[in-house]
Parts: sequence; C-alpha cells; structure tokens
Amino acid sequence: MPPRRRLAPADRRAQLLAVGARLFAARPYEDVMMEEVAKEAGVSRALLYRHFPSKQALFAAIYQQAADQLLADTLLDPADSLEEQLIQGMDVHLDYFTANRNAVLAANRVLAGDPVVQSIMANELDALRTRLLAVVPFTDAGAREAVSAVLKSWLVFVQVLCVDWLTQETCTRTQLRDTCVGALLGALRPLLAEDPTHA
Repeated sequence: MPPRRRLAPADRRAQLLAVGARLFAARPYEDVMMEEVAKEAGVSRALLYRHFPSKQALFAAIYQQAADQLLADTLLDPADSLEEQLIQGMDVHLDYFTANRNAVLAANRVLAGDPVVQSIMANELDALRTRLLAVVPFTDAGAREAVSAVLKSWLVFVQVLCVDWLTQETCTRTQLRDTCVGALLGALRPLLAEDPTHA
C-alpha cells in the first residue's frame, strides 16, 4: 500500500467516492470488495469504514452523488421545444447509464430491496417530474394533474426500458432515446397547448 496522504475529511470522502464509483462502474456490485476500495485509495480498511460503514452505504453515497449530478446536467431550456429538452435530458442520462452500466444494474436489480438506494432513485424521478411539469405547455390549468400522472408513468417506463437495454442491447442507443422521447410526446399530445416538437 502506498504511503497514505493526509487529507481533510471532506477531501478523503470525495476521494473514496471517486475510487468507489470507478470500481462499481467497472465490475458487478458483488465483485467489488471494500478491501479493494481501501487499497485503491491508499487507506486502511478502518478509515474506509469510518466514512462508510458498509458496501451498501458507500454505493448509496456514490449513487446519490450521481443523481445530483444528473439533475444538475439536465438542462430544461424553455427556449427549446419540449422535444429538444427531452432529447437533451435523455442524452445526459444515457451517457451516465452506458458509462456506469454495472452501477445502474446494481441499483435497479441487486439493490432493488435497499430502501436508501431506492429512495435516491425515487427522489430523482420526482425532481425530474417536477421540472418537466414546469416546462410542459398545458392546454389549461385543469390538465396539470393529468400531465403529472403521464410524466410519472413515463419516467418509470424509461427506467425499466433503459435497465432492460443495459442488460441486452436490442436496439441502438439512438433508437432507445427516440423511443422514450416519442412515447412521452405521443402520450402528452392531447393535453398540450401546442405541438411539442416546435418551440
């Protein structure tokens, strides 16, 4: 083990998250050992466990960081059409999904019963729904609840479809993205005040 560099607690935590994220992206969840994370970070197992008491806790912190970054990178620009905004958001998420296939599959399958990880995903989907709701041009105020329900169902549809695609790529990434975007535009069209493909 290389000599351990002294870091402030916040910097050490950030380093451990970065090492963990790289390992969870590279290999299936069950193949990543906490001892390996400690070794790669150049710290003792005791120090790693002081920051993260379990592998699940480390993974949850990594996934929370990823969810926060995905939300930050999903730019819903009202100057763009709804279709363009959806394409941008899907591209951001698909970039992460393809680069972190093992981590995404772990969160959705291996840790499907973990309440912390599931809460992180649910909170991100809720945040995305709220933000999308703010940019969808309703026909009238009464359509808000219907649009919200469509968005909630669509986000679950996208989640399931993307996880299946990561397991077995039955179509191209572009086809996957366009299928997801087209599904929402088709479902929303009767509720919108204008053509969603035009700004």
